[in-house]
Amino acid sequence: MPKSYTELYFPVLLQALIAMGLAAGLLIASYLLGKRVRNRVKDMPYESGIVPTGNARERFSVKFYLVGMLFILFDVEAIFLYPWVVVYRELKMFAFVEMLIFVVLILSGFFYIWKKGALDWSESAHRARKR
Repeated sequence: MPKSYTELYFPVLLQALIAMGLAAGLLIASYLLGKRVRNRVKDMPYESGIVPTGNARERFSVKFYLVGMLFILFDVEAIFLYPWVVVYRELKMFAFVEMLIFVVLILSGFFYIWKKGALDWSESAHRARKR
């Protein structure tokens, strides 16, 4: 068992340094070894292989933002679950009630998005809602 903070956090610090070193090394290697070809096609913004059309300042559908909210909801849930699992046995009933409240809040956001139709991707559901 580690006796000091230095011994306790040294593996975390070492892993962070290795990750940063690896990332920096890969970026530098890519810069030094990569080809530099500049042309009109390569300088265009990449849009999933589709030729860009229209203005970049067009309005987005509300569905876009609702799906974004859905991703944020589940990211926050995943981030909160890990520390909760670690301390669950120590906190006992308090941790259970805390997670129950959290899950109810997450599910309320999920049902809001579901009710708004952000999860209906079929064209027929979209047309039926417009009528």
